[in-house]
Amino acid sequence: MLSLSPISSASSWALSSPSTSSAPDRASRAVQRALDFIDACFADPISLSELAAVAGLSISRFAVRFSAEIGVSPQQYVRLVRVRHAQRLLRRGLPPSIVATEVGFFDQSHLCRHFKRVLGRTPGEWLSASG
Repeated sequence: MLSLSPISSASSWALSSPSTSSAPDRASRAVQRALDFIDACFADPISLSELAAVAGLSISRFAVRFSAEIGVSPQQYVRLVRVRHAQRLLRRGLPPSIVATEVGFFDQSHLCRHFKRVLGRTPGEWLSASG
């Protein structure tokens, strides 16, 4: 399952998610192939049909199986991975406008909207809190 876990304080959050090295034990090979693909291509547009093809399943079967095994929909997972990578780049000092395009969001506004949905703060607020 995906979870948000504190890095160093209650106000500083990091996204932890299954990846190649930490996928849940119960992830099937099909879902693991999709997770690996997402981890490798998160900055590119990723469609549900593309993920289903990577997993070797029909679109509907893949969507149900992914959600059951991972705990969120495939598209939610992609957004969570993008936010996690955005956190890493923001910590390095890159401006949000650059980070947005680097991690696959359309623009800074798109990044901020999803960042706030996931972490409850805008990138600026998050950076100030993680100081």
